[in-house]
Amino acid sequence: MLAKLLIRYLTPYRWLLLALLIFQIISAVATLYLPRLNADIIDQGVSRGDTAYIWSTGSVMLAISFGQIVAAIIATYFAAKASMAAGRDIRRDIYEKVSAFSEREVSAFGPGSLITRNTNDVQQVQMLAMMGSTMLVTAPLLAIGGVIMALRQDLGLGWLIAVAVPLLLVIVLLIVSRMVPLFRVFQTKLDAVNRIMREQLTGVRVVRAFVREDIEEERFRGANTDIMVVGRKVGSLFVLLFPVAMLVLNVTIVGVIWFGGIEVDAGSIEIGTLFAFMQYIAQILMGVLMASFMVIMIPRAAVSAERIGEVLASESTLVRATNPVREFPARATVRFDDVEFSYPGAEQPVLQGITFEAKPGETVAVVGSTGAGKTTLISLIPRLFDVTGGSAQVGGVDVRKADLDELWKGIGLVPQRPFLFSGTVASNLRFGREEATDDELWAALEIAQGKDFVEQMDGQLGARISQGGTNVSGGQRQRLAIARAIVHQPDILIFDDSFSALDLTTDARLRQALWRELPHVTKIVVAQRVSTITEADRIVVLEDGRMVGLGTHEELIESSATYREIVDSQLAVQA
Repeated sequence: MLAKLLIRYLTPYRWLLLALLIFQIISAVATLYLPRLNADIIDQGVSRGDTAYIWSTGSVMLAISFGQIVAAIIATYFAAKASMAAGRDIRRDIYEKVSAFSEREVSAFGPGSLITRNTNDVQQVQMLAMMGSTMLVTAPLLAIGGVIMALRQDLGLGWLIAVAVPLLLVIVLLIVSRMVPLFRVFQTKLDAVNRIMREQLTGVRVVRAFVREDIEEERFRGANTDIMVVGRKVGSLFVLLFPVAMLVLNVTIVGVIWFGGIEVDAGSIEIGTLFAFMQYIAQILMGVLMASFMVIMIPRAAVSAERIGEVLASESTLVRATNPVREFPARATVRFDDVEFSYPGAEQPVLQGITFEAKPGETVAVVGSTGAGKTTLISLIPRLFDVTGGSAQVGGVDVRKADLDELWKGIGLVPQRPFLFSGTVASNLRFGREEATDDELWAALEIAQGKDFVEQMDGQLGARISQGGTNVSGGQRQRLAIARAIVHQPDILIFDDSFSALDLTTDARLRQALWRELPHVTKIVVAQRVSTITEADRIVVLEDGRMVGLGTHEELIESSATYREIVDSQLAVQA
């Protein structure tokens, strides 16, 4: 998977990689040539009168050194440019893939996991691409080129290379083989820390309400200690790798000096040749070390590539129609025709046998006990889920055959948990329609009963909103979310228990304003409070995913035992 991912996303930048290869070769050749030139100078000897030779040879060495530096800088720049661009492309494709997911796929992966895959996992692959495009080119050039150049200097000392390089490779492979499983464990422990941290941040109110701070701290401490233990083991191996490698390097150089000194004394080689041989030994072993470092990085990047590949290979159940319908005969009509919905692998359907219709301008309420399937039902209208049986229709068109953009343009959704984005009141309201004027924003706020508190905020429409709307109350968040849906100017408004945080007076005023100001808009209302839905044109009663009642409030009081139980329970509580 890692190889496929790198090939796929680095191929568009092959010309950058080709230029990178050229400059890497130039840099490596310069690195390999300098010891040879230095050896020639030492071997020839320089006297006081050889000024011209000193200047000419020194100028050549400076030019080669400068060219090496420039080539290395350019190569590193090209490597960074190609790898960063590849990382950008991977993040873009993951984002586009996730954006096309239905609620089913998002729930299967988990929001936290999807975020991690688009950040940390992409970074691991990106870093491997950058380091690999430099080290994996430079390391073989230095190692192989160093062997060739060293043997050209003195074939008699070649046995030192034959001993040192395999010995270093064996040591590196032994250490790396211990690191690979530790990296996999480390990634698992990291996921555990992220999961616990996310749970505690999300459920901070629950933790405090049940006085669980100490227990949660202990749980986090345990996960944090686990990852520390694994990280310490990895660090210990890292610490061991480089001293052992330097030991092999230094012992090899001592061997070169010892046995090379014997050959110099015998007159078989020159001192300059001996110095060059030592430099080539160092280059060879550094090349082996660089390759070893890359081998260490590959396992982590491979795990990340697998996680990225899982997202990119996932197909959304929200499939766009081949020839989508863009015209809706009756845009504000919603119809469910024997609808059934099941989650993958579920033993029984969440919804079954749902049939009813909401005509333009009507208000249809959906009630039922917790877990009856109310939210799932209304999620079928904007295709957050797809029906597994029957059909959900908007404007007389099966939503699975409709053009999604046109479908969503006609629907305003106020979710059960209203979410506000960081920005201002105006930017959040214009999320519904960018071109909306300030007057339209104030009109929507007035209908949503939010005008008074926005006027009291510092900056009014320009007042700052924190991420998630944490600087406003729950009721204010709901009213801003309702206003945002109104600004969208939809044909169908869907309220998923969107009045729950409002007091009874505000709830009543808001509903009256909605019915009065938006008489032609079809309203689908999921509610827990009976007082919210008594004036609805029709009420759908759900129980265990089945429709057990349909009619007005008065009709259901007479005909539906389930509805009477809901009404009686609320009246009893109020009493």
